[in-house]
Amino acid sequence: MAGTQTSTTSSAPSPDRTPPSLLYMVKQVELVVRSHLDELVKPSGITALQYTALTVLQRHDGLSAAQLARTSFVTAQSIADLVRSLEGRGLIRRERNPRNRRELLILLTDDGRELLDRHAGPIRELEERMVRELTAPQTEQFRAALSTAWHALS
Repeated sequence: MAGTQTSTTSSAPSPDRTPPSLLYMVKQVELVVRSHLDELVKPSGITALQYTALTVLQRHDGLSAAQLARTSFVTAQSIADLVRSLEGRGLIRRERNPRNRRELLILLTDDGRELLDRHAGPIRELEERMVRELTAPQTEQFRAALSTAWHALS
């Protein structure tokens, strides 16, 4: 009888052995990264989402609100509040697009660049901690895989 139970137990799939879905794992990583980012940038009076928007502008200055929303992972509705808050803090400024006078472009200010510079080291350390168990080639493969996955769903 005990042998039957053992063979039944060993042949039945165990819920503990079923790996979590990739979507679940990506969400876990996103949540823990966001939590750490919030802790790192909170002393500067901004959120992880605001920090993300600033880093987007650091790479692509002069975006419209719609472009900034898409690349910062926030809805078009949310971007207005985010922009107002960052502008009120003097971290960004808006100016008319010379090619389309109806459109406002969002630009990073010197204060915004200084804030990003202050956080560059701790943010880099967080990223390094995240991939510390990976080799350099594995880290690049991870980056490429994330990019491929993002493009597949965009």
